[in-house]
Amino acid sequence: MGVLSDLRVVEIGSSAATSYCARLFADFGADVQKVEPPAGDPIRRSAPLTPSGKSAWFAFLNFNKSSIIMDSADPGAVTRLTAIIKDCDILIDGRDVDPADCPIVDIGAIREQCPGLIYLEASWFGSEGPYARFVATDSTVRALAGLIKLVGPVAGRPLHAPDFQTGILAGLWGFIAAASSAIARMQGGAGRSWSLSTFESSVSLSEYLMLEAFARGDVVRRIGINRFWPTFPAGIYETKKGWLGVTTGTPAQWRAFCDVLGLSELRDDPALLFGVDRLRNTEQIERHFMPRLKTRTAQEWFAEGLKRKIPIVPVPEISDLLRDAEKRERGAIVPVLLGGEEGLTAGSTQRLTSTPPRRGGKVPAPGEQQRFANTGRRLTGTAPVPSGCIDAGGLPLQGIRVIDFSMGWAGPLCTRTLADLGADVIKIEAIQYPDWWRGVDRRRAYVDSQMYEMKPEFCVMNRNKRGITLDLTRSQGLDLAKRLSAGADVVVNNYSADVLPRLGLGYDVLRKLNPRLVMMSMSAFGTNSVRRTCRAYGSTLEQGSGLPTVIGKSDGPPVMSHIAFGDAVGGLNGCAAVLVALIHARTTGRGQFIDLAQIECMMPFAAPWITLHSIDGAQPVKYGNRHPEFVPHGCFRCAGEDNWIVVTATDEHMWQRLAVLIGRPDWATDMSLKSAEARRDIEELIERGIEAWTMARDADQAMSELQAARIAAGVARLPIDLLSDRQLKSRGYLQEIERVFIGSHPQPSMPIREGEAPYGIRAAAPTLGQDNREILSELLGLAAADIAQLTREGIIGTAMLSEEELQAKVSSD
Repeated sequence: MGVLSDLRVVEIGSSAATSYCARLFADFGADVQKVEPPAGDPIRRSAPLTPSGKSAWFAFLNFNKSSIIMDSADPGAVTRLTAIIKDCDILIDGRDVDPADCPIVDIGAIREQCPGLIYLEASWFGSEGPYARFVATDSTVRALAGLIKLVGPVAGRPLHAPDFQTGILAGLWGFIAAASSAIARMQGGAGRSWSLSTFESSVSLSEYLMLEAFARGDVVRRIGINRFWPTFPAGIYETKKGWLGVTTGTPAQWRAFCDVLGLSELRDDPALLFGVDRLRNTEQIERHFMPRLKTRTAQEWFAEGLKRKIPIVPVPEISDLLRDAEKRERGAIVPVLLGGEEGLTAGSTQRLTSTPPRRGGKVPAPGEQQRFANTGRRLTGTAPVPSGCIDAGGLPLQGIRVIDFSMGWAGPLCTRTLADLGADVIKIEAIQYPDWWRGVDRRRAYVDSQMYEMKPEFCVMNRNKRGITLDLTRSQGLDLAKRLSAGADVVVNNYSADVLPRLGLGYDVLRKLNPRLVMMSMSAFGTNSVRRTCRAYGSTLEQGSGLPTVIGKSDGPPVMSHIAFGDAVGGLNGCAAVLVALIHARTTGRGQFIDLAQIECMMPFAAPWITLHSIDGAQPVKYGNRHPEFVPHGCFRCAGEDNWIVVTATDEHMWQRLAVLIGRPDWATDMSLKSAEARRDIEELIERGIEAWTMARDADQAMSELQAARIAAGVARLPIDLLSDRQLKSRGYLQEIERVFIGSHPQPSMPIREGEAPYGIRAAAPTLGQDNREILSELLGLAAADIAQLTREGIIGTAMLSEEELQAKVSSD
């Protein structure tokens, strides 16, 4: 019986985002009822298809659900659907994306009668703003969100995955909204009503570079396949056997990489110490190390990386993932039944160890009810809410305390989201080893000028938190960390799997102090993996996921899609996992350990290819910028320098409108081109016709004309463009916040909101050790003299130590 087996969820409309959100509830035992028209959810017909014609994408999004067929032409359909919704806890609504012929019901009236109902409505862009009524697809949204233009060759067109991304990102955000509402309702609150923007969910991946652009100007450009600002190398390279993902984020990692390759002249060059400096010399550096990488296999280099703590990882093919026994043992690859076909797909990534998710399941046939063990109890039901409940305007996670040992992007995004939703998050750093997103430069000039307080990426990931410094390598600091954990609900870390246990802060220690504690490790491969000591960045996670091997051209290398794709994805999955564990803890009084492997969090993006290969064994198709279902589908040059637009036709009628608009009415009336498969025979000719039209127009003008004709199109934006994006501006997505050292700066909102405006940002990111006195005195009861003594001994502090000071301390110790 799953953690959520007392929840009933109803899913209406058709969108990947709402389907994935609902499936996350099904993973943990919720009774999910998917309402479909007589012809079935349109996604059932989405390519790529299995040999028997089943959609691999639909299978991933919908296993372990039940299906209800609802004919809107039936006179009793509205009454029947209304009754089904009234009997559920959570309603997930994708009708704004595609109504899928769902009967029209009065959601407002239902919520008045059922105040405990949690409601989530998803759309492409939100209900208001200049993009609100845009026709969209996965790729056009990613283009507008700044996720396409940075990928690909410098001079050629950007490269991008065909699909299967925005629905996962938005589905995670939708789950976070609904699950946090379930927690608030368990504490006496009413149900909540959320809206979810798929576009803004995708912008979550661009936050880092958007804020870098705010601080540094227009420096982020497309610089080649598997090259990304501001780190180099952070790409994929050929070896003697297989491909290798390489990332050198710190000076120490760069030196170790040079050492293992025997490149002392590069290691000792002070002009190459930092990634931004190396980016100025990419060709020269690659000429040195690429031939040497070809002298050994990817697995041999990986073994060297483990020994030397270098973030390098073999880049697996889809077949490698399916042969990986550890992936199956951990539930990263699970069985799925599609009618009469047995296949495999990506499993749940929220690996709760005491109450794990279901391991695979069956895809329901239209109208099929699946039966699972269920207690018949309801967590909260939709009965009238008792008087004196939590104020509906309050934040859903008020009263929950989180101890945050994480650094960088993934862990801090997880805890920032919890903080945004109202949790009291206490971020623990050390003056000896602060969060590396404050900067990896430990030279005296950087430290003395307090540049570590001016990094935009740190500021954006750590808002709404309190900050404290503790030297965890010394007994006094360790004891204080234990005392804070003893009074917390959640502890989060994203170090390598063995770091906190080695310090004496493992779950086996903390659960004795606090049996209701939820503790999450966010390592690369998982705490029980044979690869558990692997160092990793967000780039490493993408490299090791299998996704790059299905992106790009058929004759090209594996292609990465982002400088740190895995970080944001890991952070959102981590937040989702924590919320499920909190529901369990609130229900039972028992905490548990969450073993989140961030590489596994990336595997859902390759789910359709995993399923197809598991069934037919064929080499996965690499579509380039084309699509397995839509023709045409691609990225087309516009007037001016490096201006591009993504355009696609998703059905026959959109194709006809596109053909007329670009001056080819003969194509629109040619019945032999009615189907996408027929158009595929002349796809190159169609693409030339579209580009002849787009090249005569500015990208935004082309988008306006295409959207006016109801054709899916999106300008390929750079992250800096998002700072002035008219849709984001109209919705107040970027909030101006004041912080010492940097002054006023924009902060992105969550893509989920309860009303017309996003949640306000309550506090800027803390300066180093900003809240030492408040936390130590008010929470732990330390006297002023004790705090002063901790400061003198360097257990706490407010100033980062330089490399010289750190070495002097080590020597004196």
